[in-house]
Amino acid sequence: MDLHSRYPALSDLRTRARQRLPRFVWEYLDSATGEERTKARNRAGLDRIGFLPSILHGEFTPDLSVTLFGESLPRPFGVAPVGMSGLMWPDAEDLLARAAAKAGIPYTLSTVATQSPEDVASHLGDHGWFQMYPPRDEAIRSDMLARAKAAGFKALVLTVDVPVASRRERQTRSGLTLPPRLTPRLLAQVAVRPAWALGMARHGLPKMRTLEKYAAETATALSSTAHVGYLLRTSPDWDYVRWLRDAWEGPFIVKGVLRAEDAPRLAQIGVDALWVSNHAGRQFDGAPAAIDALPKVRAETSLPLLFDSGIESGLDILRALASGADFVMLGRGFHYAMAALGAQGPAHLIDILEKDLVANMGQLGARTLADLPAPIVLPPA
Repeated sequence: MDLHSRYPALSDLRTRARQRLPRFVWEYLDSATGEERTKARNRAGLDRIGFLPSILHGEFTPDLSVTLFGESLPRPFGVAPVGMSGLMWPDAEDLLARAAAKAGIPYTLSTVATQSPEDVASHLGDHGWFQMYPPRDEAIRSDMLARAKAAGFKALVLTVDVPVASRRERQTRSGLTLPPRLTPRLLAQVAVRPAWALGMARHGLPKMRTLEKYAAETATALSSTAHVGYLLRTSPDWDYVRWLRDAWEGPFIVKGVLRAEDAPRLAQIGVDALWVSNHAGRQFDGAPAAIDALPKVRAETSLPLLFDSGIESGLDILRALASGADFVMLGRGFHYAMAALGAQGPAHLIDILEKDLVANMGQLGARTLADLPAPIVLPPA
């Protein structure tokens, strides 16, 4: 079967994913928080960014490569961390790590993934990143860093925009708790999604494997949208960032930056890159579109800027790069792809994005990503 004839865009994979996932899993993956206005602003903000096509450039094959942390990468995008990946599809972290390694792009493992650093170590390739939700206890913190380093992770990502659990009302209405408990209500949803159910039967219900060493598996005092990680983590401050900078040998990225004035201070501490993100609208429903914050952060720092929140296509990737990003990450998109196509999904999404990048760069006469023209503001469609 030619996957491009049936699933030529990420939107097709999203539609297929919804058909294959139990409702409570779909709501966890697809939902934001509040009325989901920030999620909508992310999409609207990207749609406002356009380019003037450029003509008469002759035949050429665009070069999609970028340099990040002194290394050349063949594509300007990678896999963002998603908590409980293995809830979306069995063995998700393993599948994503393998696909990313084969494509030569970064894969980021979440602290609250369903596989541990040790589990994915043999599949990482050269661009494994470990995302940390900040443990309060220094001994746990040190041990977690040592485990990530021993497993072969090259970069550390500190997420700073989750000081408390968000509400995620859609997720709550679905009946999901973390870790999941299969109540009769959820079992009824599972019964009509056989592919997901069979996969989970083979692999077992997902657990937060990295944290098993440090905490009990259940936490009845937490809300339905929180999980055991909230018993271990703290809300970091500037001293916490300094501690991590001193403790980690390798690229250090701070994720969740929206305020431009924070950029110079983070650079002074020695952070190697900033990740502009509003957590895809999953944490705070009063935030601006992340793409609107990006040029303002770019104006305040020369550090590499990573970007996520709302990316759905190769054109969106170009929009982010032209607005100041050096590299772009996708989280939901790769999980839609897995839920739609299983093990084939991540590679197919990489191919979709690459083909879309090439097609749009051809319209712009951009032989390299550095040749992208300045963006323009488009009127509402």
